[in-house]
Amino acid sequence: MAKNVTVTTFPIWRNAGPSTVDKPTIKKETHSKENLDLPWQVVVHNDPVNLMSYVTMVFQRVFGYPREKAERHMLEVHHNGRSVLWSGMRERA
Repeated sequence: MAKNVTVTTFPIWRNAGPSTVDKPTIKKETHSKENLDLPWQVVVHNDPVNLMSYVTMVFQRVFGYPREKAERHMLEVHHNGRSVLWSGMRERA
């Protein structure tokens, strides 16, 4: 005649002593659609390497800015240490 045997299993951390690591917790982060739609910024910081004329030319070619707007951003970088060149969706930034 067969005997009925009940086997109970526990995760390894349940039977461990106090010196072991507790069960890891998984933290889920959820973002609302509002957070996903916030604009991203392209920020340029000042550096001691590039010439002002080169920085102006890059702003014109990469962002399509007219010379006056490119120079204005270049001077903002030069005097303030940074300039926000563009804001918009993350994919384009």
